[in-house]
Amino acid sequence: MSEVREKGRIAKEASFALLNVSAEEKNAALSLIAEKLLSEKDYLIQENARDLRAGQEAGLTESVLDRIMLNEKRIEDMSAAIKLLIEMKDPIGDVLETIKKENGLFIQKKTVPIGVIGMIYEARPNVTVDAATLALKTGNAVVLRGSSSAKYSNEALVKVIHEALSQSAITPESIQLIEDTSRETAKELFTLNEFLDVLIPRGGKKLIETVVKESTVPVLETGAGNCHLYVDQTANFEMACQIAINAKTQRPSVCNAIESILIENEWFSRHGHAFLQELHEHGVTIYGDDEICHAYEPAHCADKDDWGKEYLGLEVSIKIVSDVDEAIAHINQYGTKHSEAIISEDEENVRLFMNLVDAAAVYHNASTRFTDGFEFGYGAEIGISTQKLHARGPMGLKALTSNKFYVYGEGQIRG
Repeated sequence: MSEVREKGRIAKEASFALLNVSAEEKNAALSLIAEKLLSEKDYLIQENARDLRAGQEAGLTESVLDRIMLNEKRIEDMSAAIKLLIEMKDPIGDVLETIKKENGLFIQKKTVPIGVIGMIYEARPNVTVDAATLALKTGNAVVLRGSSSAKYSNEALVKVIHEALSQSAITPESIQLIEDTSRETAKELFTLNEFLDVLIPRGGKKLIETVVKESTVPVLETGAGNCHLYVDQTANFEMACQIAINAKTQRPSVCNAIESILIENEWFSRHGHAFLQELHEHGVTIYGDDEICHAYEPAHCADKDDWGKEYLGLEVSIKIVSDVDEAIAHINQYGTKHSEAIISEDEENVRLFMNLVDAAAVYHNASTRFTDGFEFGYGAEIGISTQKLHARGPMGLKALTSNKFYVYGEGQIRG
């Protein structure tokens, strides 16, 4: 039996055992993981350094290396997210609906675990911890398949998680890592219907499209982040600069960073040069339309691919638009349904933007960088869904549950 099938089988068996684990036992296990991450941070950073060295030798970009990198603060943040997760209410067993039939049947609709979750993801080793802990909190087993670029980090993190779980009521077999990172194992995971209940891809556009196209396992789709900022005619200049710089430069390698800015033409005539200069001084390379390039010499001319590109670095495409309607049309054509923002003091334009832009999260006068499970109060997140079925936006605990009908009778039969 292949590694993928064997670990899928083990996870399936573990998922049944998880059904009898109490909320208190799950929280105790999560606490052990949170503390173990901190006590083993030197080991984790050491193993992560192996991935970083290999990545540098392979010529990976700085943005990819940033996504792979673990340091003391990031490990502390992972631990803090788990502690927040512990404080959150366990959704399993919640009664969603109660029905009392005239024939005496008593029906309850309750939340239950999905079962076994498959995760296939690129670069970010923090996904290993997020997926494992969210799965455990919701009573799910998980099969993880990271990328070769974070191989040593992922193996070290799962080792630490297993050591923590060995002291808990939860079997370490609930968390499985596919150590073979070849394409063949990924393809095998796509069709592991016998053991997986859902498959969640998290990574670049190409990975997500491949999983959606080739998987026979139901896919909970997360999306790439071609996020936009629209600067309306009434936008406050200082606010627009502050938000644009934060959303582009605070951590440019992540999916909730903006990749494109749309500027209303009258606002640009008043503030455009100073706005572009502010971006330029923060190290941002600008790819602009003809008007941008004519008005600002350091700008590069954008081609048609720039409007749909997820740069994941200090680059941004900028276009002049005539009004909010043109901005909305552009975003709905080129966006990835992730996060979109408007800077405006015009209530009607804000209403139109917030209602008509097709995205999981829309912002008024705030940075798109807040689209994150931790920032939304979900603790860790398993990804940001850009689809519309089952879950949308940052996916926390509730996104990893299903429901089940409990029907109680006294001998009723249907006539």
